[in-house]
Amino acid sequence: MTSVLILNGPNLNLLGTRQPDVYGATTMSDIEQMCIDAGERLDLSVTCHQSNHEGVMIDHIHAAKGVHDGIVLNAGAYTHTSVALMDAIASVELPVVEVHLSNIHAREAFRQHSYIAPVAVGQICGFGAQGYIMALDALAQRLAAK
Repeated sequence: MTSVLILNGPNLNLLGTRQPDVYGATTMSDIEQMCIDAGERLDLSVTCHQSNHEGVMIDHIHAAKGVHDGIVLNAGAYTHTSVALMDAIASVELPVVEVHLSNIHAREAFRQHSYIAPVAVGQICGFGAQGYIMALDALAQRLAAK
């Protein structure tokens, strides 16, 4: 079975209570269950992790090589700051879909730049929790075409 890692970054553990006007009322647990359910429909094995620590996220990306076929990544604020995450993604040579709950291109200027985008196969932003399902669908199609 095709395996996908869902990896979430800093502060996403606070979803549902953190700035609901920006990020919505859906919790990380809700999103993880949505992804697992969508994975079943798409014949994907889905594994979910969240970390507030950049190094732990890098470790998850490295560990994905040879275990998972692709990654859905919401790197949170690290999207806009982490060359290290960008390098980790490039090093494992797995397709990565970048996801953001909010539309990062309609927010503050510093949020409009992504270090992840140049090494991702695509970016989905602004659709709330549904963006994860869109990312899984896109990744499933890409992996099936290989």
